[in-house]
Amino acid sequence: MVLLKKRIPGATEALFERFVRRASRAVKLTGSVNVLITNDREMRSLNRRFCGKDAATDVLSFRAAPGLPGKLAGDLAISADIAGDNAEQFGHTTGEEIKILILHGVLHLAGYDHERDGGRMAKKEDQLRAALKLPVTLISRTMVGRTTAAKASATRGRKA
Repeated sequence: MVLLKKRIPGATEALFERFVRRASRAVKLTGSVNVLITNDREMRSLNRRFCGKDAATDVLSFRAAPGLPGKLAGDLAISADIAGDNAEQFGHTTGEEIKILILHGVLHLAGYDHERDGGRMAKKEDQLRAALKLPVTLISRTMVGRTTAAKASATRGRKA
């Protein structure tokens, strides 16, 4: 189920629900995924409550607790505000950006963790991005941003 609490031009809950199913199949994730697409204020509140970070973030993933009845893989929360800003910065639609964030979140629900897996999630996300015809992935742009920052710092004589 997708709950669209903030209007996205050219996008509907049904469009994102179809994409969640495609992404879940591509990752071989079993169970349903609930997606909340909301604003920065609510994302900040969720991030503070569940992660202890007092700031809005682009996507949060919550894996279902083991042993729960039913077939729930987990829940995602996505900031439509951050998605809109990123879409503008990277030259694609907010709807495409939300799909990138859904894919990223679904990978987390499937057990991938880009902070600890030595690039395994990044590689999978790049492969799926191409297969699902999405613009550059979240991890890829983060790595490019870090590389660019490191090069800029190196030219100024400082470490990134």
